Amino acid sequence: MYLDNAATSFPKPETVYESVLYAMRDVGASPGRGGYLRSLEAGRILFQAREAVARLFSISDSSRVIFTHNATGALNLALQGTMVAGDHVITTSMEHNSMLRPLYALRNKGVELSIINADSNGVVSVEDIRRALQVNTRMIAVSHVSNVCGAIQPIKQLAELCREAGVLFLVDAAQSAGCLSIDVENLGIDLLAVPGHKGLLGPPGTGLLYVAPQVRLKPIIQGGTGSHSSAEEQPLVMPDGFEAGTHNIPGIAGLKAGIEFILERGHLAVYQHEQTLLNLAEETLRKIPGVTIYGPKDPVERCSVLSFTASGVDSALLAAELDQGFDISVRAGLHCAPLAHRTLGTLPGGTTRLSPGWFSTSEDIALFSKAVVQCISKIRKQFEK
Repeated sequence: MYLDNAATSFPKPETVYESVLYAMRDVGASPGRGGYLRSLEAGRILFQAREAVARLFSISDSSRVIFTHNATGALNLALQGTMVAGDHVITTSMEHNSMLRPLYALRNKGVELSIINADSNGVVSVEDIRRALQVNTRMIAVSHVSNVCGAIQPIKQLAELCREAGVLFLVDAAQSAGCLSIDVENLGIDLLAVPGHKGLLGPPGTGLLYVAPQVRLKPIIQGGTGSHSSAEEQPLVMPDGFEAGTHNIPGIAGLKAGIEFILERGHLAVYQHEQTLLNLAEETLRKIPGVTIYGPKDPVERCSVLSFTASGVDSALLAAELDQGFDISVRAGLHCAPLAHRTLGTLPGGTTRLSPGWFSTSEDIALFSKAVVQCISKIRKQFEK
């Protein structure tokens, strides 16, 4: 039983597997690297994938979509491609290391960094961020949904603040894409970083960055683009200049199929399905003595994940017991977000996190609930001896 979809969704729709195999077995070529039919077919897949992304996030110009290898690559491009020494960026204590580590690296190069603490539920205050604004603030960068506790950040209000202040707004949608509605143009998101392998149901090794027309982005990788080949410098044309090297066409073909699967069903159906399963799990967990659930108490204010601890029980040991005794996959530890755990008060041990997906069932959650009760009881008895 797989309940770690916040890390990588599994299983994928059959169309995803079929699309990957088609691109590998029947296409094989790279887009923009030849005028023959196979290369043109690869180009068609690439274009259609951009169009699918544009439909999902209400992007009017699909050329503003840059494909990356993951959300980490997208965040690095968004940050390193815009920030220079002397700029100031504001982020939060709920960020993943994929956001924090590039920011720390930029801080070492002269970029000022302010990290605003979220509250004990993992939600950041818009007013706290407003008070952190400086004359040299260039960007506000936040995750839409916490990968630790599922807290949904107020991105609509933050986008309005960015417009008022005239600063860029970067959103990490690693835990929200495919589940929550994201209309980048209506919201006013300047940069949206998205992994392909989580809620979009695509293969690992895929991701994307949306870049609004007003954003001046510089490439951080130079190389072949399949166009502007006579230029000595990396072209700034979108998206070619930011996708140096050979595309992962099998992965992008699978990502296209995953997005089309989401579009056919609608993100609301995905959200409601996952919320129903999380609520079922929460009902059982709250009945276990000594169990603490983290994040907003109102389920409407969180999504994707449910993080908890049990007194006297090591989170990693609990996850191991669930795996070895019941073949149930959950994630334990710090989830690559140490500041988030410090905010929630769960350092150094972290939490146990479950994250159902589209293919998870109520039967899965029932089995998980019984298993977690047994595992917690077993571990506590072992330590009583």
